[in-house]
Amino acid sequence: MKAKPQFIWDVGTAYDFFISLEVLHDPGRFGLRGNWAAGVRSRLPAPHREFLQNVYKNHHLWMLPWIASLAGPKDSAAVLEHLAAIPSAERLPVISLCCVEGEYKELLFAVKERGSWAETDKNRLTELTLEMYRKEGKNKKKLPDEEIEGTLVLWANSAQFGEDLLAALTSYYEVFYHEEEQRILPALQASAERAKALVAERPLAEALNELSQGIRYDVDKVDQIQELVMIPSFWTTPLSFLGPIGSGPERWAFLFGGRPVEMSLVPGEMVPDVLYQTLKALADPTRLRILRYLSEEPLTPAELARRLRLRPPTVIHHLDALRLARLVHVTLSHQGRRYEARQEAIDATCDLLDKFLNR
Repeated sequence: MKAKPQFIWDVGTAYDFFISLEVLHDPGRFGLRGNWAAGVRSRLPAPHREFLQNVYKNHHLWMLPWIASLAGPKDSAAVLEHLAAIPSAERLPVISLCCVEGEYKELLFAVKERGSWAETDKNRLTELTLEMYRKEGKNKKKLPDEEIEGTLVLWANSAQFGEDLLAALTSYYEVFYHEEEQRILPALQASAERAKALVAERPLAEALNELSQGIRYDVDKVDQIQELVMIPSFWTTPLSFLGPIGSGPERWAFLFGGRPVEMSLVPGEMVPDVLYQTLKALADPTRLRILRYLSEEPLTPAELARRLRLRPPTVIHHLDALRLARLVHVTLSHQGRRYEARQEAIDATCDLLDKFLNR
């Protein structure tokens, strides 16, 4: 058996600072009530609200590698200080290209230096982006023109973007997140302690499966990791991320759910998220049929689609709801995704419902 990697425990509210913005702008994906998310966004001044909506609705601002690379405390105020210390024109390349090399990076830097872009830039960036998706196992054959053009516009105006980004993030911190991080920090610390005990006593792949609440990672992929940055996240629970964050293949990050089952993402909400999401998922007859099939044997989305006589996108929608409710295991491999019922989660839901009703 291969030795476990070196673990780096990175407990910091700055990760959730940026993750929370992604959740607030795509609440349905994370099982969050849209009206509550809209209420939080409405607390921002209009220019900052519109800027962040444009960034998180039309682009992908992936901050995790940059935050992981920083030294010192990882609270949101400290990370905002790091961001303020970067010249405004350099903020976009510093935070978004930590792990990107080659022609993709060269093209965007050239657009930044020119302050403009041409049709040839758009065509080549489309090709490079599709190539990146293929390497990640995503079968995309076309990208919306506005997505590529929006990226080029950002890079052509990187100095203005850097100024607007810092102003909007500072505003978000002041009107909402500085109180939120006080609420979630104890949960993140407790989650990290539980995870430390788990990885000490279990094989790595088994520990990652439990911490992700349902994802089984390809063992060969896990075995190549030499250094693993462990990051608990309150806002992303139960969704997780495992992937390289350095220039080489050895340094990876594992972002895992750090919200206790008895807590809700919405402050003051009495009903725990996991209980609501599970009961909502089980209230659909198609999902009940899917769970019954998956209790008998592991199946791919395509195999389920044939049994249910439904289109694959419809089946994937139902599987996403079951995954959000922690009711399925997902095995990730080069052959694609395979699902099976997560029986322990079904038992835990019955127990949680009993405790909630009889507390």
